[in-house]
Order: sequence, then C-alpha cells, then structure tokens
Amino acid sequence: MALQIKQNAGVLEINGTLNAQNANSLKNYFEALIEQSNFIIISLNNVIDMDKSSFDIIINLYKKALAKNKVFYILSEENQKVTNLFHSEKMNYLLQNRAA
Repeated sequence: MALQIKQNAGVLEINGTLNAQNANSLKNYFEALIEQSNFIIISLNNVIDMDKSSFDIIINLYKKALAKNKVFYILSEENQKVTNLFHSEKMNYLLQNRAA
C-alpha cells in the first residue's frame, strides 16, 4: 500500500507502509508542516509496517518540533508493530493513546 496522509478532525493519519523508500517524502511533508503549525498530531494507527529509518525520521521530527516550541503528538492506540518498535528503541513514552 502506498503511503497516504489524510487529515481527520485535526489529526494527520498516516496510512500504509513507512520505509526507506518514502521516508524522505514523510520528512519533507512534516518539516514544512512544523514551520507552518504550532500543534501537530499524527496517528500511526493505520501504519501497516514501519522500518527503523522511518522511525528515526519521526523521532527527529518530534525533536525538531520541540526545539521550535511546537506541540507534536504521536498517536498509536493498538498498532502492535509500531508500539513494539517504539518499545524496542525505548521511546514508547512518546506514544499517546489519544489526542489531548
């Protein structure tokens, strides 16, 4: 499945597979958004698979947003693949169950 980003009630839902092939597109999209928005919520609930390079990009986007005093929530309620990756990298504290 190709990567899709859809806005749903203020939440940017990422659908598909996050991998090295589309990591730069993801990075460019969210870097531009960080410049324009003060409050970003992304949902990884519909991510089919996620590799380490995509994980690293999401973490770097999170850090970049924080450095610019922006709010950046990462939602993942029941996506075991995403949750396991965040847990194995000891970053599961970044995952939110729902938007604030």
